[in-house]
Amino acid sequence: MANMVIKRDGSRETFDAEKLKSAIASAAREAGHDDTRVASIVDQASAGVLALAGGVEEISTSELKLKILADLDTLAPEVGAAWRKHDAEKKGV
Repeated sequence: MANMVIKRDGSRETFDAEKLKSAIASAAREAGHDDTRVASIVDQASAGVLALAGGVEEISTSELKLKILADLDTLAPEVGAAWRKHDAEKKGV
């Protein structure tokens, strides 16, 4: 499992699977899903990114984000859209 995440600004932080799961859950709730569906989306979408992170020592936030969004676009496109909307708002776009 990846020990470190390389952030956009080059800084590093400890990989935290729960942080990823929380972000996916937030997007799923924003998309209007109930708790049962949120849990299912989190389980399915996080499985792919955890598998990706499992094969490396370090991983970038951009790699994590691309994998999560690709999986969400297949699994629940409205959740991927909610994630992108939140991300754009956070960046002030």
